[in-house]
Amino acid sequence: MTENAPEYLTVKELAELLRLKERKVYDLAASGAVPCVKVTGKLLFPEKDIRAWMAAGQSDGGSDTIGAARPNVFLGSHDPLLDWALRQSRCGMASLFDSSLDGLTRFAAREGAAAGLHLLDAETEQWNVPHVQKHCANQNVVLLGFATRMRGIVIRPEDQSQIQSLTDLPQRRFAPRQPESGTASIFARLCRDTGIDPAGLTQTPAQRSETDAVSMVQHGAADATFGLASLAKAHGLAFIPLIEERFDILVDRRAWFDDPLQKLAEFMRTDEFADYAHRLGGYNISAAGKTRWNA
Repeated sequence: MTENAPEYLTVKELAELLRLKERKVYDLAASGAVPCVKVTGKLLFPEKDIRAWMAAGQSDGGSDTIGAARPNVFLGSHDPLLDWALRQSRCGMASLFDSSLDGLTRFAAREGAAAGLHLLDAETEQWNVPHVQKHCANQNVVLLGFATRMRGIVIRPEDQSQIQSLTDLPQRRFAPRQPESGTASIFARLCRDTGIDPAGLTQTPAQRSETDAVSMVQHGAADATFGLASLAKAHGLAFIPLIEERFDILVDRRAWFDDPLQKLAEFMRTDEFADYAHRLGGYNISAAGKTRWNA
């Protein structure tokens, strides 16, 4: 602290120091991202603590930095409802959907502002939280709910009498997802629980999106895949439910208050979003936008 510096900063003074709009400062204070006190209804920011907060954020590559904004990119797993919401909300975010683990790794490296995840931890039986704690322990992030999704075996209607469970898959052509995907890890676990070796299945090349895998079945290039109820319905295919999974959104806390993610969050509260989720089928969006884990 300089000799003439005030002991406490006002909202305006902190906004000037951080080169942010005053509205952003209020948002950071409300989220607990910056140290502050409230005196007679007025927000004040301890100058010494603010300087320490800024220094801590710049001290190592694994922590968030004040000056380096994350790219306006949505990472992680592909989800049809999320993909549609990003476009329909006109939030302006680009997307790079190439699996949960890929998205989590890229997010931890600050390559995007948000990531969609559906990762089941084998030890705790929890969805997403243990993986986020492991990869983003030193980052200023929050994990928000998006939806629970029904997942199972997707097949052609004419094959329903021959394929009724996982045990019927070894003699069939199966369209897998890439190993880094949450889908692949969940499928492998269900197979092990059933006594099936996934490596023993007759597999097509790995498909890098939910839609691609289901399309393989629709066009006859595969007999089955481990896919979403919503996509089976959209492609006129039969569906055997196996597991309800949790799909969450990992966001950078500061980016959450910027316009792109706020537009998406606002859209997720609309009737249009709820109606579309209902039409897709296989979704429960009652926890959309609710905090699941706070760094």
